[in-house]
Amino acid sequence: MISIKGLVKKYGERTAVNNLNLTIEPGETFGLLGPNGAGKTTTIRVLTMLTRPTVGEIHIYGYCLPQEELAVKAVIGVVPQHFNLDTDLTARENLNLHGRLHHMPKIERQQRIEELLEYVELQERGNDMVNTFSGGMKRRLMIARALLHKPKVLFLDEPTVGLDPQVRRRLWDLIRRLNADGLTVLLTTHYIEEAENLCQRVAIMEKGQLIALNTPTALCKRLGGYVVEWTESEGTQYRFFASRAEAAEFAGTLAVNATLRHTNLEDVFVELTGRRVSG
Repeated sequence: MISIKGLVKKYGERTAVNNLNLTIEPGETFGLLGPNGAGKTTTIRVLTMLTRPTVGEIHIYGYCLPQEELAVKAVIGVVPQHFNLDTDLTARENLNLHGRLHHMPKIERQQRIEELLEYVELQERGNDMVNTFSGGMKRRLMIARALLHKPKVLFLDEPTVGLDPQVRRRLWDLIRRLNADGLTVLLTTHYIEEAENLCQRVAIMEKGQLIALNTPTALCKRLGGYVVEWTESEGTQYRFFASRAEAAEFAGTLAVNATLRHTNLEDVFVELTGRRVSG
């Protein structure tokens, strides 16, 4: 579905993406994980044609970038990190405008708008001005807009940033529904639990490079399934173990209180880079 070979993106002397090679399978929900400046948003910008690659070969749904940009635009939907709806229009008017830009026939456009408003649970607010919407409602409308022309691939750049936990989980349910309906989803996120809950595979990026790629479970098992965490004068310490019994035995030998928990993707990232994912 998406093939990236040797992608490099430079801004002057700064290399934002450095020789990225990645394949995303049809029907997969795939996560790009990393701190600010890791290169994940730049990668999305290249894939969605907001910026040109310096070097690299990219194929999306069989079409090559940048040579076949128009064909690629017809098969992708994009939900950017920042709200970019027209707040002086209603929800239906925003969707109608997007459909017209994609040259959708009127009857098909109107039918699709009603389907999607129901899909994202905004049908009763369809005639309301967008400037009256909450952050979660705006994000759901942006997802509906991205789906209007029936894309094969959906790009979500930090889809739940700034939203409270309850709204975030509601959006998770929507993303799961999209994937269950056969859509390929590529998302970037700072939130560890988001990647763990939604993605079949995740790629961890740091300083423009791919440093790890696998399922969330497999990446955690690389360290050990359990971690003991305790605090000393020099800071928080961690020790990883394959089994809970081994972790509990070690924790019992410590002279300070310790926490025993499952290993998560943030542990993986810290061990690989020395940096926290959310930053």
